[in-house]
Amino acid sequence: MIDFSQIEQYRENNRIEAKKALGGLPRSIWETYSAFANTIGGMILLGVEEHADHSLHTVNLPAPERLIQEFWSIINDPQKVSVNILTNRQVQVVNIDGDNIIAITVPRAQRYDRPVYIDGSPLRGAYRRSGEGDYRCTYEEVQAMLRDAAIQTQDMKVLDHIPMEGLDRESVRHYRTRMGNYRPGHVWETLEDTEFLCKLGAAGRGTNGEPHPTGAGLLMFGREQEIIREFPNYFLDYQEQTGAGGLCMERMTSSAGGWSGNLYEFYFRVYEKIVRDVKPPAGAAQEEQADAASLHGALREALANCIVNADYYGACGLSIVKRRDSIAFSNPGSFRIEVETAKSGGVSDPRNAALTRMFNLINIGEGAGSGIPSIYSVWRKLDWSQPAIEEQFAPERTTLTLPLRKLSRKRPLGKGGVPRTALVQIKKGLIIAYLTDHVSAGTGEISDYIQLKPSRTREYLKKLIAEDIVMAEGSGRNRVYKLKA
Repeated sequence: MIDFSQIEQYRENNRIEAKKALGGLPRSIWETYSAFANTIGGMILLGVEEHADHSLHTVNLPAPERLIQEFWSIINDPQKVSVNILTNRQVQVVNIDGDNIIAITVPRAQRYDRPVYIDGSPLRGAYRRSGEGDYRCTYEEVQAMLRDAAIQTQDMKVLDHIPMEGLDRESVRHYRTRMGNYRPGHVWETLEDTEFLCKLGAAGRGTNGEPHPTGAGLLMFGREQEIIREFPNYFLDYQEQTGAGGLCMERMTSSAGGWSGNLYEFYFRVYEKIVRDVKPPAGAAQEEQADAASLHGALREALANCIVNADYYGACGLSIVKRRDSIAFSNPGSFRIEVETAKSGGVSDPRNAALTRMFNLINIGEGAGSGIPSIYSVWRKLDWSQPAIEEQFAPERTTLTLPLRKLSRKRPLGKGGVPRTALVQIKKGLIIAYLTDHVSAGTGEISDYIQLKPSRTREYLKKLIAEDIVMAEGSGRNRVYKLKA
């Protein structure tokens, strides 16, 4: 993560924290440990101080081994730290030009270890990282992490206070018909509805011995007015922003009335809309037909993935926005596994396992962790700009954006004979590198670094902002740019 020989080039940011530590282990180290573990990981540097210009410089630790011994003693004390997620290799002494420092690499904690907290209280001792600082998690953030940590996913709970009459029987009937078409002769085919729903995981016996919907059953087949009794933040929103200036030309919400407002009906209504007018590049008839099937399959997977991985107790609801050149699938809740692991596939950890199973039984959803990789594979095959996954915290939210545009095949030359498209990527890469080394920077600093006029630099910054890589703060001469956390 860090080239220690160039440590003065780095700055504190959302993944680097420097502490002088000449007086022993600083108390704030545990807040930072918690913050990195609960966000996206990071590195704590002991024996490193920040100068007035924000550059990092080493100070020789006189007894690093003693500090490490003290560190291990405290991190393994459950009264101080809820869990130790580190291995010996992640805590090391590094010698830089004769100065000994300690580098502690904190990974993102597994969802069953989160929240990582200190001083015995998840509500008062759980932290997250934002920019170069740590902040105490809100009650809602802690509750979201605790829900994700459960072995039984949140949608399996039997809801004693919701009657079976809260389910929309037409949705159940339609589901059973579809399942019968895909799985003819299934052993559940002759069961009456309540018994079928219990086998499916959509219902279960409550504390009174009577059948009640589960969380998954209510979300999948319930009526909107019943769903919000258990999930008060529940809201489904589909928009088509195909007009000029992002004007919303069509919208459908779960609260609009005229339909059940449940996930099952939402899925099929939205799927018909997102595949409408979305076609692969023109080619040979047979090849184009195969590409269309793959493209529509990928869109089907993206929609199902958004639905089954949402935290329906979380804020802001589920949103699908279709534009002329992209479709964005956004749901409350962060990734339960590392984003890069999700892209490579083979690991599946859905937030709502019962919902996932219900969709799988009607041939929707890849399962086994292959959904995200299959989407990326289709986009590579079509030679379209690659999908982007953005994970945000406070509140937790995940957005998958699928560009609907082909990569440019024109390669006009820029300065020095470099293809202009390659030059764009080089300059954008230089800006990202500069903002990695600097917590924030103005247009003038960045333009000096990448050797372009400020006006041209601002064009590149606008591109990076549109790609959700960079964010701007302030206005006019006070405007600065930062990497998005």
